[in-house]
Amino acid sequence: MLEQKKSINKGDRNKIFFLTIAIVALLGSNAYLYLKDKHENERFVTANTEKDRLELEVEKIEVELDKVNALNVTLSSKLIKEQELARVKIAELKADLQKEKLTRGDLEAAQNEIKELKEFVKNHNDEVARLDKENSNLKIERDSLIQSVKASKDRADKLAQSNNELNAKVKTSAALKASNISLQAFKVKNSGKNVEVNSAGSTKKLVVNFSIVPNPLAAKDYHKIYMRVFDPAGNLLANESDMFEADGQEMQYSDMITISFNDDNTAYTMQWVNPKEFVKGTYTVILYADGYTMGKTGITLK
Repeated sequence: MLEQKKSINKGDRNKIFFLTIAIVALLGSNAYLYLKDKHENERFVTANTEKDRLELEVEKIEVELDKVNALNVTLSSKLIKEQELARVKIAELKADLQKEKLTRGDLEAAQNEIKELKEFVKNHNDEVARLDKENSNLKIERDSLIQSVKASKDRADKLAQSNNELNAKVKTSAALKASNISLQAFKVKNSGKNVEVNSAGSTKKLVVNFSIVPNPLAAKDYHKIYMRVFDPAGNLLANESDMFEADGQEMQYSDMITISFNDDNTAYTMQWVNPKEFVKGTYTVILYADGYTMGKTGITLK
């Protein structure tokens, strides 16, 4: 009986031992699987984090590349080709990083490509920035040249205006001016003799006598003298076809003579026969020469 009891106790102990071993093994297996799963999760998290970082790097590179497009620079064929290659590489990297599973080797390869791409884009952007600066400098030089040309043109215009004004003053100064102007009314007898009168009914013609003011600037040459006659009502007495220019406008004249001017105090005379009857009142005579008013006089007829 005692031996039987000892045999049972020994069997129970063996069961307990093996059960303990099984539990320990199970715990160890669970611990291994837990640690392995944890390691895999950590590696997965690390890989995803690295992938996200690389994707962000690619986005930054693309933004840097887009910046140069905002510059008003005409790219050479070489720079256009570089930019196209960079965008192709960016698209490839984006596609690679979108894959669900990436090995450590894939990530390292992507890192190297991104590093090279960053350097490539940097050099590309530096070249475009250099061109932009050159263009800016050229624009400044062009604007400066335009301003210089404009300033020169303004000076030339002012000089031309000054010359025109000076020429106008010289021309005005060279124009003949009348002095000692007198106006007389005459009737003509049957004998042809002129008799001075002061009544409108007797008057047949007006005679203007004048001298020329000494003027060393005036051309010693032939000059046309124009006369305009106005009746007491202010009407011009002239033919419509007889035109000349003076004081900057076209006008009609009543009579015209040509004189030879020698600046020698010569006296000149102009006679004007009225095709109509004279009326009472004041007749006005204005003389012109060289495009300017020469002098003015008048006479009152009774």
